[in-house]
Amino acid sequence: MVNLAYYLTRAAQRAPDSTAILHGDDRLDYASLNGRVGRLADSLRRLGLQPGDRVGLVVDTEPRSLECLLAPLRAGLTIVPVNNRLHPAEHAYMLDDCGARAVLCSAPRVAPLLGVRDQIPTLEFFIAMDRASIDEAGVHDYEELIEKSVPMGDMPVTGETLAWIFYTSGTTGHPKGALHTHRSLGAMVSAQLIDIFPPEPDDCMAFVTPMSHAAGLLVFHQIAVGGVNVFPSFDRFTPENIYALIERYRVTKLCLVPTMIQRLLDGPWPTEHDLSSLKTVMYGAAPMYLEPLREALRRFGPVFTGVYAQGEAPLAVSFLPKAEHVANSVVEEQRLASVGVECFGVQLDVVDSEDRPAPPNVPGEIVVRGDLVMQGYWNAPEASAETLRNGWLHTGDIGHLDEGRYLYITDRLKDMIIKGGTNIYPREIEEILHRHPAVAEATVFGIPDTEWGEKIAAAIVLRPDATLDAGEIIDWCNSSIASFKLPSDVHFVPELIKSSYGKVLKREMKASLYPQ
Repeated sequence: MVNLAYYLTRAAQRAPDSTAILHGDDRLDYASLNGRVGRLADSLRRLGLQPGDRVGLVVDTEPRSLECLLAPLRAGLTIVPVNNRLHPAEHAYMLDDCGARAVLCSAPRVAPLLGVRDQIPTLEFFIAMDRASIDEAGVHDYEELIEKSVPMGDMPVTGETLAWIFYTSGTTGHPKGALHTHRSLGAMVSAQLIDIFPPEPDDCMAFVTPMSHAAGLLVFHQIAVGGVNVFPSFDRFTPENIYALIERYRVTKLCLVPTMIQRLLDGPWPTEHDLSSLKTVMYGAAPMYLEPLREALRRFGPVFTGVYAQGEAPLAVSFLPKAEHVANSVVEEQRLASVGVECFGVQLDVVDSEDRPAPPNVPGEIVVRGDLVMQGYWNAPEASAETLRNGWLHTGDIGHLDEGRYLYITDRLKDMIIKGGTNIYPREIEEILHRHPAVAEATVFGIPDTEWGEKIAAAIVLRPDATLDAGEIIDWCNSSIASFKLPSDVHFVPELIKSSYGKVLKREMKASLYPQ
């Protein structure tokens, strides 16, 4: 089994002078990138990190984030990328849960993460990309470490060597770490190259989503083909910024969540920018509704590829290719609402409550198997056994297969909210609400939103004689969770609707507050 970092070694050997990274006016070739990754890997080993140790990544979408993904893998370490938009307390939970010994941190994330460092007792090595303004003992400067080291080669690994712990929210309210090996991520890369992003001349990908999720998972296939990796200089996603980026660097492919596509559709059109280089736009992570998809196809042409994936079976389980976004029949039009067919190396099915295959067009739980499926959850044997049973990953998503085995996602077993392509679990927010001394009971659920796909609503029962307003509730939550998880709608109700067993009936609660 080859180390995932070997994709970079091979690319640098084959075309050392080819462009690896573009950012603003800066250019880095593959030989230089390979050297920096090798020196960063060497510096991690010189600090005392051993194969299997976990390295947290709290990094922004910028050129060095690519080095942060590849260098620990080259050194035989396990990477734990976490969403840079999360609250520092959430970062601390995940890094503590996996026992991270080191963390690589982008400059804007340094001070907030240092504020919770005492909550991560295993953390020995704090590596900051910009230490100039930090006066803290034990903080290492990223560039100084690279300068003092020598390039090392790829550490030998087996197919079972742990490569990436992908934290995905769970119904318990705490994230769970899905375990991925060099074999499972290698299988993912094969599926991407065969089905989603077949290599093309002048391959150039722009990264505009968090490196802890889709963007990071797409790095490996792009490096494998020796393609160009473009990182934006702008901080804000706007149609003008994206169009200018595509034109300037002749970008051929993008990965966007539906919210981003909707923002492009809401922006000025037609654009004066030359977008003719754009060949593929992959979308996923949240529902893509038909009318916005049709409008996107009218504007940009048949450049879209839809995917379905999970942190437990990453990017991707199924795909709807570009060619099938051109609908010439009633059936093809219907299939625009699907997430396509299973990817290379993946088998999927839909099963009933007894794990028996469901007939075509009959809903059930979506199950998946193949090398890209996770090995289990970090330190969570019961959750692993429940999710991985009878040889299948049980996704918790409800869907059906049509006669051609195109997959349609129709509902979710869990109460997950998908806001702008990000998974949010109500239980996590409910736990925080229940900590407030004035709150007796609370429930949280998602409601449709034209911009974000879904937004968050909370129904709260106050304690007798307590007074509270929506602003105070939002401020309370803001002290513990990321801003994108804050409730948009807060309702104070006399009681929650419950079953005879005392379980809160979220659907009935939602219907009572938002009657159709």
